[in-house]
Amino acid sequence: MSGQRILVITGPTATGKTELGVRAALELGGEVVSADSMQLYRGMDIGTAKPTREEMRGVPHHLLNSLDPKDRYSVAQYRQDAGRAIHDILSRGKLPIVVGGTGLYIHSILYDMRFTDAASDQAVRRKWEDFLKENGPQALHGELQKRDPKRAEKLHENDTRRVIRALEVCELTGGPMSGQVDAQKGRRKGEFDAACVCLTMEREKLYRRVEQRVDRMMEQGLLEETRRLLLSGVSPADQSMQAIGYKELTEYLTEKRSLTEAVELLKRNTRHYAKRQLTWFRAMDGLLWLDVGNADIKETLQKITAHFLGN
Repeated sequence: MSGQRILVITGPTATGKTELGVRAALELGGEVVSADSMQLYRGMDIGTAKPTREEMRGVPHHLLNSLDPKDRYSVAQYRQDAGRAIHDILSRGKLPIVVGGTGLYIHSILYDMRFTDAASDQAVRRKWEDFLKENGPQALHGELQKRDPKRAEKLHENDTRRVIRALEVCELTGGPMSGQVDAQKGRRKGEFDAACVCLTMEREKLYRRVEQRVDRMMEQGLLEETRRLLLSGVSPADQSMQAIGYKELTEYLTEKRSLTEAVELLKRNTRHYAKRQLTWFRAMDGLLWLDVGNADIKETLQKITAHFLGN
């Protein structure tokens, strides 16, 4: 370890990471670095639960609104951008606090990951894209299950972009993507000395919070936000529009399903995503797990602070 100390607050969706990140920053003199793959995109605020100016409470947030919704982005790019932000914060004597639930982004900061910079071939990618068009997402996901069952377990069949990427890595490296990640596990070799906290709660309570969050997003105007993105020229096929929420409501707006069906699918997919997040984080070492289901936020903040200062 380099001794460059950082704090990481992660966990599944709807566990209150954003508020705790801000409170920890105010308590410890820090700045937040987002580890959410969709909060990077401008104009995608409601569906990504992006913190408002009021919720930020004056705490600087990095890697929000840095991409156009038409842009593509990779884990390798995130690792570079997050690294620059962390070094900038450290250079000013502040504490970098990485906050978010995108497991691969968190992993890229904590471990010496290199597979994202390797194994990329447009011809191979097009082959799997053509396979998807001809056979559908279920068959595509089935091909990944044959080649890399661990990775397939973490990806929903509708997350076709990541399924194709995993198949591309399998074909070009001769081995599964999960194996390349697993080889890093059990030993931290990242650049930073990180105190890591993972928020959790009883599954049924988490699922209720997920469904309440979806209802709140719909009340706040998620459907109108999705419609506005499509009218601005963002394609349903763009990487950003594969995000949970936008993908389901796009199917309603393109008359592929009713609004009721789209909202129910959105809730189901978000529940499944939360489950996959927990699976991912359980495979990581050195996390302090905090059950926030019935916990007072002040008590949780005290535990996070004590973990950072004492770890």
